[in-house]
Amino acid sequence: MKIALLVPMYNEEDSLPLFWEETQTVLQTLPDAQFEYVFVNDGSTDGTLAQLKELAQKNPNVKVISLARNFGKEAALTAGLLEAAKADAVIVLDADLQDPPSLIPAFMEKFKQGFDVVYGRRESRRKDSFLKRFTARGFYKFHNAIADRPLPEDAGDCRLLSRRAARAVLQLPERERFMKGLFNWVGFKTAAVPFAREARRAGETKWNYWRLWNFALEGLTASSTLPLRLWTYFGFAVSAFAFLYALWVAVQKIVYGNPVSGYASLMVAILFFSGVQLISLGVIGEYLGRVFMEVKQRPLYVVDEKINC
Repeated sequence: MKIALLVPMYNEEDSLPLFWEETQTVLQTLPDAQFEYVFVNDGSTDGTLAQLKELAQKNPNVKVISLARNFGKEAALTAGLLEAAKADAVIVLDADLQDPPSLIPAFMEKFKQGFDVVYGRRESRRKDSFLKRFTARGFYKFHNAIADRPLPEDAGDCRLLSRRAARAVLQLPERERFMKGLFNWVGFKTAAVPFAREARRAGETKWNYWRLWNFALEGLTASSTLPLRLWTYFGFAVSAFAFLYALWVAVQKIVYGNPVSGYASLMVAILFFSGVQLISLGVIGEYLGRVFMEVKQRPLYVVDEKINC
């Protein structure tokens, strides 16, 4: 049985030696499988690529795909998946060791039991900040409330995919890719392996809250058109309220002779509904921007070089 470890890398020169050492220790406990590494260098500007080349020179089971620039983790995963899907199964790991390689034996056990997709479920995130835990929980709750196919909560990219599951993901042609959603969309028999999320061992995270916010928008718009529909319902509700309020003002004037008053309330109403219109245009713009990116038909990534592939 051949298993490919797919590892996207961006400026991980400090983490790579630790990742390699810990992963090799785990793989030595699994002699019944043949493992290979598929590292994807996503335009690193530090010494990551040099370290990968050194590993590939010493180990023929190490494959390296180096992209021409930083295209983002979703593109890097897709590039690596195209090479890794030749194996019987693909295990996606991050080099920061927050999702530990010690999950590999449990993933393998589930795979032998017939599961095509096995993902790590983060039972404990004590090492993450309160804000990150809070926002992550809020994202999953909101996403699953509007999505056509809900995501497993507290599941990241760390998972095992059988060959047929990996190839099914590669059949999905969209360029604005939300890999958690794509992994989940293809279906197949799925199992979860609980674990405690660790702190990053070395280096610095590449994710700030602005990038996480944009990533969340990507996930929400990729999974459902309900936000567009909500503004339609909201528009009908506002129109009905405005019609009823107009009738009330007319009755007040005709029956009681009350003068029309309320310039302050009028200005508040104008500003409020102007803001609502701008928000609705923004929601439409988010979807329109993704349509624009799709119709340009640009490739997801550009490969600079491949080693041992």
